[in-house]
Amino acid sequence: MKSPRKKPKNTICLWFDHDALGAARFYARTFPKSRVTGVHKAPGDYPGGKKGQILTVEFTVLGIPCLGINGGPAFKHNEAFSFQVATDTQKETDRYWNAIVRHGGEESA
Repeated sequence: MKSPRKKPKNTICLWFDHDALGAARFYARTFPKSRVTGVHKAPGDYPGGKKGQILTVEFTVLGIPCLGINGGPAFKHNEAFSFQVATDTQKETDRYWNAIVRHGGEESA
């Protein structure tokens, strides 16, 4: 008998306007040990949304559990939150940097 999957004690929660699934797929393509693990849709219409729209997306980035919430435009991404990734080579650093900038990220110091 399989033991129940243990829920992690800590999950990173990220707020998106409407593209949590696209972001989760990007992270899964870009970083090792990353994948989309669940997509949860609205079971019915709700204030500001319709039945079947994606509400939350579960995913991992470098093995760290994350939850993306399609919460609307109230909060914007900024540098107050970021993933810090230790790399072994400049080539690896450049690959991640370039992938993020090409996907809409902005360079900063």
